[in-house]
Amino acid sequence: QVQLVESGGGLVQPGGSLRLSCVVSGSIVGAYVAWYRQVLDKQRELVASVTSAGFTWYGDFVKGRFAISRDNAKNMVYLQMSSLEPEDTAVYYCYLAATGIVSWGQGTQVTVSS
Repeated sequence: QVQLVESGGGLVQPGGSLRLSCVVSGSIVGAYVAWYRQVLDKQRELVASVTSAGFTWYGDFVKGRFAISRDNAKNMVYLQMSSLEPEDTAVYYCYLAATGIVSWGQGTQVTVSS
């Protein structure tokens, strides 16, 4: 089973930035990786994704503020978040899907508040 561990969350003021990291215990070559977020009592939503070929997708609410990236050599996935808003407050989860494998991290809390 592939393990995903997120880090980089925390408390940030509105307009601030955070970089989330996700370390994967196995190779991410050929895998689809993504970041989701979830607010208590709401459905988990897709924030951003990147395919094995490097194609990216972002939720409409991102509005150019976030950037997802991957480092296949280090088995790492990143989410650079800028111009953060209170509405971005959520637990952020790393996700990986590959042939025969689907795995989630345990999440990292992001709180945007003054």
